[in-house]
Amino acid sequence: MDDQRQQDDWANSRKNRLPSFTEVLSRRTRPPVDLFMFYLFLQREGSEDMLDFWLDVQQHENLCRAYFKDVRKSGRTIKDDWPQYWDYARRRGSIYGTVVGINPDAKRSTASTGELLSEQDKHNLAAAGDEKTGAQSTSPRPTPVFSDHTRVNSTSPNDPYARSTTPFSLSGRTPTLFNLKRASRAPTVIPRSAAITRQDLIASAERIYFRYLSPAGNTVNSLENHEIYLPPSLRIHSFPLSSAHEPRSQNEHSLMAQIPDIFHAQKEYCFRAMEQDAFPRFLRAKAFGNLTPVSALVRLIAGLLILWIGLATAFSLVFLDVTPKSKRFWLFLPFSFAIYFLISHQYELDPVMVFMGQSETTPFRTLQIKEPYVKKLLLGRAVWVSFLVTGFVVALTLLFWAVPGHRL
Repeated sequence: MDDQRQQDDWANSRKNRLPSFTEVLSRRTRPPVDLFMFYLFLQREGSEDMLDFWLDVQQHENLCRAYFKDVRKSGRTIKDDWPQYWDYARRRGSIYGTVVGINPDAKRSTASTGELLSEQDKHNLAAAGDEKTGAQSTSPRPTPVFSDHTRVNSTSPNDPYARSTTPFSLSGRTPTLFNLKRASRAPTVIPRSAAITRQDLIASAERIYFRYLSPAGNTVNSLENHEIYLPPSLRIHSFPLSSAHEPRSQNEHSLMAQIPDIFHAQKEYCFRAMEQDAFPRFLRAKAFGNLTPVSALVRLIAGLLILWIGLATAFSLVFLDVTPKSKRFWLFLPFSFAIYFLISHQYELDPVMVFMGQSETTPFRTLQIKEPYVKKLLLGRAVWVSFLVTGFVVALTLLFWAVPGHRL
């Protein structure tokens, strides 16, 4: 009951505006502009791996926070339990500064998105294996960790697994209107049936690296390419640790200290890329329309076909001089369906579905519109589309009624 009341409060705060990307990621929004619909939108474009990566890294950071909190609850300090990480965080800063007890002034300039959230926001996202990302970095783009220890797997200019050059044109992925198969698995959720160890942190980071950052040719047992685009300064070309054994050398212990923060810069880049590119297109598609591309295409084909039938019938009535002329008023039936389907395709909006409070998730499957401001926007556009349909149908029907008959 309290969760429902809080959802209502959040919805009331957006009565006169569209939700932000942060609110969508934190599950504060309702259909058709919630996280589920955003994931389906990216899936249709074949670029949901970037969101999967963000969610998986958020889960990795949740795991690290849980580890640090467990250490503090046991009565130990992070400095005593993990001196290498303490030294690394003190020198270079860490997104977990407030969790591990480091002076916030010593944190890296890139603010942790997790630390800018309320406890309720963290709870909402942790329940789904993800946590809210709240604000963008105001500092220059941070450099990736492991940069001094990176081993490039392939430097050949003819590398067949060359990376893509934009965040939403991924190599090896060709999105189509009819590609309805889920292109990737759900975000990794690590069960917590025992105390979290540092090996668990390595295993979590290792899974993320080999799924999203390793070149496709080096991904073990992968039938699909989930590698995401990252600019050269943020790429991690190899993962120098293994979850199969604990770090042995001093160098491996030093590298392990970077595991909690290893993907934070990449996660911030993905957040900004989705917020500036995919999210505005998602809002245009779902806040101003309620059809999927496949459904709109079907309406276009059906509208053109019915329009051809209607015009053929209309010209037949005219050139056969069928009497009485009142029979031509029946032309409003094919014209109504044709114009309705064509304008619905043009606006990607079905007014009847809007009046019923429905929006498509996948082709010909719908859910209830619950976001207040989106509902208001769609109702306004549905009234306008209905007015256009009525106007065109009346105009065409009267036009063919008024034309004098002439038998050929």
